Amino acid sequence: MCHCSECRRVQGTAFATNGNVESKNFKFLSGENNLTEFRENDNKSRFFCQSCGSPIMTQLKNNPDYTRIRLGLITNEIEEAIEKHIFVDSKANWDVICDDIPQHKEW
Repeated sequence: MCHCSECRRVQGTAFATNGNVESKNFKFLSGENNLTEFRENDNKSRFFCQSCGSPIMTQLKNNPDYTRIRLGLITNEIEEAIEKHIFVDSKANWDVICDDIPQHKEW
């Protein structure tokens, strides 16, 4: 769970819940042609749904082996547990973390 100001801005929420998937194991079953790419900088591209505007995923040029997926999109059960809260030093002042998951000031 990322609490940085960038994830808050893009998600419109207190944090983003992301899952890192090995790019070699990730593929679209349908709808890939409905994505819009936003190149945030030379390293980061964010992809959004053209129909509803939902943030879908992020890809980093300096980490091409992984694709970061917004887990709120997943409708099936997710077996993995949340591992950590990151960038908690920049979390929203109105956000209260109410669990015992490890917290990190940065990555």
